[in-house]
Amino acid sequence: MALRKRSIGVVAVITAAGLGLAACGQSSGGGGETIELTIAQNAIAGGKNAAAAQYIADWVIPKFEAAQKAKGKDVTVKFVPSGVDDEQYKTKLSLDLKSGKGADVIDIDGIWAGEFAEAGYIKPLSELVGAEADSWDGWAQIPEAVQAMAEFNGKKYALPVGTDGRVLYFNKNLFAKAGLPADWQPKSWQEILDTGAKLKSSGVPVPIQINAGTAMGEATSMQGVLPLLAGAGGEVQKDGKWTGASQPLKDALGLYQKIYGGGLGDPKLQQEAKGRDKSFQQFAEGKIGILMEGDYFWRGVVNPKTGVAKMADRDQTVGYAMIPAIEPGKGIKGQDFVSMSGGALRTVNPNSKHPKEAFELLAFTLSPEALKEETKDGNVRITPRTDVNKEILAGEPLLTFISEKVLPVTAYRPPVALYPQVSVALQEATAAVAGGTAPDQAAADYQKKLEGIVGGAGNIAS
Repeated sequence: MALRKRSIGVVAVITAAGLGLAACGQSSGGGGETIELTIAQNAIAGGKNAAAAQYIADWVIPKFEAAQKAKGKDVTVKFVPSGVDDEQYKTKLSLDLKSGKGADVIDIDGIWAGEFAEAGYIKPLSELVGAEADSWDGWAQIPEAVQAMAEFNGKKYALPVGTDGRVLYFNKNLFAKAGLPADWQPKSWQEILDTGAKLKSSGVPVPIQINAGTAMGEATSMQGVLPLLAGAGGEVQKDGKWTGASQPLKDALGLYQKIYGGGLGDPKLQQEAKGRDKSFQQFAEGKIGILMEGDYFWRGVVNPKTGVAKMADRDQTVGYAMIPAIEPGKGIKGQDFVSMSGGALRTVNPNSKHPKEAFELLAFTLSPEALKEETKDGNVRITPRTDVNKEILAGEPLLTFISEKVLPVTAYRPPVALYPQVSVALQEATAAVAGGTAPDQAAADYQKKLEGIVGGAGNIAS
């Protein structure tokens, strides 16, 4: 998982079956009797994600029960709270699903979807629910790129809960001193390098910061090599094959070489244990000109009120631009601009005795009414729905920019069990280049490691 705070807001990014506390879909019988549903999240009153627990218990449940009653259904919903470490929760969730336990409605991190699908822990919604899953009116409001997060092998396994996006942030004051425009939008990697050279000439200590190395962990992958790989027209995995020492990877590593070998970035920063935090502070202090980051950087890092590296003049000083492809039209799917996103999914437990009613609860939590309630009172975030985003993000220019411009061109990590190991190997490749290794050599070394991870050269496309 990316080493950054999720943009999921009041809904936890990792939620699960109720730790064995509630058998899914317990019913007192059929034929007009009460239907009992459970919904579980990694949230608990007074503890982890307390706001999420309160929202589900105090708003979602009574509103949904009332809506079902109005339709002539007697449905009760029980919230099963919890609050543990994310990886512990994943393990417990896997065990619950494998053994036929868990809540009727569960959330998983988007990166787990393929792994869980392959294990049979989750099923395509159309298999569980029927045509209602594919005809849900919310799909029309979710960009195809965001829908893809909920898909595996061409089938929809869940509904997206929320997402985020990555952009290039830049300091307008430093740009002005270097004679650069306040509305900067590079159209190629060379334009980024040229801009970095002008910033260097004007005295900016660190013209460009793009995460590299293993110390920054998944942040290197999500805010570094993966967006660059996409910008060069590559994907870490495609059609079941993993990308080895391909030209797109060599191009991505080549940009790292030009930045960190060309004096446009600080290679030592990439090796420090708290290098990413230090880069945040340096940007806030006006020492970094360009930085590639997610919307968390705007909301949680340089936020003038609550940020960890507050910038009182954030709204006036910090600019943002889309990440360009290496050249126009050379990104994945022939795109001019690219991004990477993460997010959470919400789905129906295959063990549910009442899958149709469970899906109605699931869909209700992603309705405009529910999302507006969830994101009020300072909990604003990017939701998966464009209709909701247009309303709730009206006073949030950066989040609006990501919602309208970035999400339609974004991409997601492959949701399979081997990805975390592959990600580390990619991080090691960027570390090598930042330390002076030639891109081609780093790419070749990466492919050797990749073969060991994914079961040989036969599973690799180069």
